[in-house]
Amino acid sequence: MDEPDRGGAQESIPPDPEREEQHADDLAVQEAEETAQGVAAELPEPPGEARREKAAPTAEQQERINKYRKFKKVDGATYHRVNQFLRKHTHITAREWAIARLCADFSTRSGAEMTFIGENLPGLVPFMTDTYTPQAVNQARNSFKKKVRKAGATFFYGALCGFFTAEELDDILFEASEVARFLLEVEETSIDIDDELDIEDRITEVMRSVAEAAQMIRQPKQEEEEREMDEE
Repeated sequence: MDEPDRGGAQESIPPDPEREEQHADDLAVQEAEETAQGVAAELPEPPGEARREKAAPTAEQQERINKYRKFKKVDGATYHRVNQFLRKHTHITAREWAIARLCADFSTRSGAEMTFIGENLPGLVPFMTDTYTPQAVNQARNSFKKKVRKAGATFFYGALCGFFTAEELDDILFEASEVARFLLEVEETSIDIDDELDIEDRITEVMRSVAEAAQMIRQPKQEEEEREMDEE
C-alpha cells in the first residue's frame, strides 16, 4: 500500500460520531464517580475512628468471586485489545460488554447487584482494572441497553424499507449470530441447545413477519409503477 503524502497540508479528519458518543459515555462515568466521591467526602467521620478505606470482600463474597469462571479466556488481555475487537464487530465497548454480562449473572428479584459488581469488578473480569461505583455500573448498563435498542431499530428499518434483499438479510442475521456465539464462547457462557433452537425459531418467525410487512409496504409503490408503465 502506498504511503500517504505527508509533505502537503493534511486533510482534516471528520469527527467519528461513535467515538464522540463513547467519549461522552466515559465522561458520564467519570462524572458519576466524582460526584459519589464528593458526597462521600462530605459525610461526617464515624465517631471514635477515622473513615476506613473500602472494606475487603467478605468470605461469602470472595467465594462468589472465586466461583465466577467467565472471561477467563481473555485473562491477561488488555482493555484496549478487547475494545478494538468489539468496536470492529459490534457497537458496544468492553466496559459495556462486561457489565451487561455481570448484571445478567448477578441479579436478584429487585435488580442487578450493582454495588457488588462495581466493588469487585477487577476480580470478576480480568481485563477490568478499576472498581466502579453503583452509579457507574448503572450508567454502563443503560448505555448497553440504549445501543441494543438503536441497533435493533436500524436493522428493522433496513429490513422493512426494501433496501436489502431477503438473501442479504439472511446473510446479516447469520453473521450477527456468529459474532454473538463467538462472544458467548469467549466469555464462557453456555446455552442449552433447546433454548438456542427456541431462540432461532422465534427469530425466524419474526423475520417472516418482517418480510410480509415489507412486502405490504412496497406493494402500493409497485402497483403505481406498473400503472405508469401501462399508461406509457
